[in-house]
Amino acid sequence: MQKIVLASNNAGKVREFQALLAPLDFQVIPQGELGIPSAEEPHHTFIENALAKARHASAASNLPALADDSGICAHALNGQPGVFSARYAGTSGDDSANNQKLIRELSDKTNRGAHYVCALVFVSSPNDPEPIVVQTRWYGEIIDQAQGSNGFGYDPHFFLPEQNLTAAQLDPAVKNLISHRGQTLRELITQLKSRAELKPQ
Repeated sequence: MQKIVLASNNAGKVREFQALLAPLDFQVIPQGELGIPSAEEPHHTFIENALAKARHASAASNLPALADDSGICAHALNGQPGVFSARYAGTSGDDSANNQKLIRELSDKTNRGAHYVCALVFVSSPNDPEPIVVQTRWYGEIIDQAQGSNGFGYDPHFFLPEQNLTAAQLDPAVKNLISHRGQTLRELITQLKSRAELKPQ
């Protein structure tokens, strides 16, 4: 079983990645279990932050590493909160405060469109010159009243018109199939397989 360090201590993300990668015989180890502190996220793009986190986790563990940087972008707010989604209200990890701030900022807006972004980076080593980088979007709308308890982050307020449900109301298996994180991981797996096929026998 191939060990991969996940450059995140977010319990929701850990569960999703473990579920998505388990069928491929990958053992996902959260960086916290190895005593690896979180990396700095000083960049203004999801991809740059994800790459920094992946290289940091790989260097500290001497293992391949997987990192994502994700967030929600409200169309009426010029893409905010964006890379600041987890700390939008000033305290990292306070989902309720982040959601309430987003709802306040959108209170006078008619455009409630938004999309989740997930940038996912895999490095085979700290200095991997060819990291696998994938970025996708998942479109929906922001609603005022929270609905559902299956998700985390902004999921209870992220409404999907085609499903007539919020992300937090989706069955976890369905969410893993259609979410921004599920989309990026499937593409990453495709590229990992292609890389493996190119290795000399």
